[in-house]
Order: sequence, then structure tokens, then C-alpha cells
Amino acid sequence: MTEIKSIIAQSKEKMDKAIFHLDDALVTIRAGKANPAILNPVMVDYYGSMMPINQVASINTPDAKTIIVAPWEKKMLPVIEKAILTSGIGLTPSNNGEHIRLNIPPLTEDRRKELVKQVRNEGENARVAVRNIRRDANEAIKKLIKAESLAEDLAKDGEAEIQKVTDQFSKKIDELLALKEKEIMTV
Repeated sequence: MTEIKSIIAQSKEKMDKAIFHLDDALVTIRAGKANPAILNPVMVDYYGSMMPINQVASINTPDAKTIIVAPWEKKMLPVIEKAILTSGIGLTPSNNGEHIRLNIPPLTEDRRKELVKQVRNEGENARVAVRNIRRDANEAIKKLIKAESLAEDLAKDGEAEIQKVTDQFSKKIDELLALKEKEIMTV
């Protein structure tokens, strides 16, 4: 029985990581208002090594439609500007010589629908990860049955418990997606 509890605990831990990853992915999808996390995927060439933008500059949001990137070294301005342009986040930086200003444009209806599709795709990736974790846990239980160190009725109980855990995490994924879709579709 302790083997099953261990398998379930490991599965919960892995599913938590899948939810955490989904949450990170959803934060980087912009929803029409300024959020410094939009710049998380931007990597800057800092003296020959690629660094996240938040390690070479401070990032602030003075209002709901603006992000200001203030590099710690003035000579990094053009490098950061180029990194933002080539990152594919869809924002055009404006450089005033001291900092970079990113204006967040209002989302069009088509762009909102594209973002919702992107959110649903991230959600489906998380669901697949959770289902794979469930499959791995069920296979581990079946291996215990074959090794004759576990009775079949206990195995069935363990599989039912793993299914309950999977359902809980699927519900969490659905809740996260619903919140993000509502945030995107709110004009």
C-alpha cells in the first residue's frame, strides 16, 4: 500500500509542475494590458552571452498601457531594442535615449480570438501532460501487480485514486483557462 501512496504522491507533484508550467505560459500571453511578464521570453545579448531581459534592465508599468524598460547600462539600449523587435512578442519599442517605452495597443477582435486559441493550445498541452502522468502511474501500479507485491483490489483502488487526482488537476486547468479567456475577451 505504501508503494501506491508513493506513486500517487509523485504523480501529484508532477501534475503540480504541469499546472505551474501552464500558469507561466499563460502569464506571457498579453491580454491588452501592460504586464512585465510579457517580456519573459526576450533574451538579450549581454557581452556575448544570452541573458533574460530582466537581468540587464529594470521593467516597470507606469500605467495599464505602457511598459518601460530602463537598462542598467546606457550602451545596452540598442541591443535591448533589437532583442524586443526580434523576439516575436508583437510590440514595437520606442527608444528615447534613456529608456525604452513599449505601448500596448488595444486588441482587435481577431487578435483576441487568436490569443484565445493560443490559450486553449497551452491548456491542451497541460492536459496531455497530466494524462501522461496518469498513464505512467497506472503502468507503475501494473508493474507492482506483475511483481506480485500488490493485490489486484488494492491496485484498482490505487488506479481510482489516481483518476480522482487527474480529475482535480483537469478541473484546475479548466479554471485557469476560463480566467485567462475572460481576461482576453474583456474589452
